[in-house]
Amino acid sequence: MFSFYTRGMSFIDMAYLKKSNLQNGFLSYRRKKTNQQLVIKWEKPMQEIIDKYDTIGSSYLLPIILDAKTDERKQYKNAAQLVNSKLKKLGKQIGLPIPLTSYVARHAWASIARSKNIPLATISEAMGHDSESTTRIYLASLDTSVVDKANSIILNTL
Repeated sequence: MFSFYTRGMSFIDMAYLKKSNLQNGFLSYRRKKTNQQLVIKWEKPMQEIIDKYDTIGSSYLLPIILDAKTDERKQYKNAAQLVNSKLKKLGKQIGLPIPLTSYVARHAWASIARSKNIPLATISEAMGHDSESTTRIYLASLDTSVVDKANSIILNTL
């Protein structure tokens, strides 16, 4: 849910968030993939998630990287693997037709934004894509139900 609340933040970006990234009601960070600077208004549901975890003594915002003195990348990879394994298991238990992973929140945010007629430029900026063409490609791979409905309308008129 934290990923969804933060405009589909990727798991690696969540893992490396530091408490210092949160200042004056805004979460500011650089995407690992593109090095793009993103700033997100801090909202109540984000804080509610943070409040569930004891990170006293850690510089990290979330308890993903637990020990800054050991290999942070390895800790992130192990946590991502564990989270995705548990999410896939949960997804199967509730009968989802697709594998549930940490990436689903990112897809869901973009898909919902598109369905609410949020401008492509806004979705692109929110997700930290380096161009709108990346966002177009990304959105093309998501839910095609709107296009399917349009096709049905056209076919029904024949």
